[in-house]
Amino acid sequence: MLSSRAGDRCCSGSGSFVFLCIFAALCVLFPLAAQEENEDALLLYRQGRYEESVNVCLRELAGYDDSQLVRRMDAYSVLGWSLVRLKRYEDALKYGREALGFSRYDTRIVENLGEVHYYLGNHDKALNSFQQYVSLNPSGDRIARVYYFMGETYIRREQFYKADMALSTAVYHEPAQARWWSRLGYAREEAGQLNTARQAYEKALGLRPSLQEARKGLERIAQQG
Repeated sequence: MLSSRAGDRCCSGSGSFVFLCIFAALCVLFPLAAQEENEDALLLYRQGRYEESVNVCLRELAGYDDSQLVRRMDAYSVLGWSLVRLKRYEDALKYGREALGFSRYDTRIVENLGEVHYYLGNHDKALNSFQQYVSLNPSGDRIARVYYFMGETYIRREQFYKADMALSTAVYHEPAQARWWSRLGYAREEAGQLNTARQAYEKALGLRPSLQEARKGLERIAQQG
């Protein structure tokens, strides 16, 4: 028969063993949880870790089959956004086209391809993508951004009245974007609409007093009249 002291030692040893088991389990689980968090491509994108986000997306895409369309398109979307941030436009174009083969009307991909074509200087293709986004999702999360890029594309093509309309719509959706107001001022200035151009520049400076392009725009207008 065990003495009470021996029994205490036994119980103590058993408790230590249980504690060690729990500790070991936690050591395994928490690094895995951290790894899973770090492997979240969207989280990495939002943290500005675009290269890592790209790598995670590519690994995810390699593991998806045809039954996982939603997850596949999520990965393609974040991949496209990250590649644009990295200015890897040819890669973004490649994967965007590939994505449309799985889901022709995914508006995230359509919008991203519009930006890609904009940066590559493919103005007609950029406008086609942006117009398609507006048609498919006129109240989408990126609608203001789409109209901004449409405005910039029209400025490049020296179609300043169309640029005015597009940028006016962009700032209607997101009125706190100082630089968009400045670009609207520029489009109106180039179209000869000096009064409304002045108003747009003043709005830009009201939002961001240090915005030099808006200040210079006001100076040009003052010199003209």
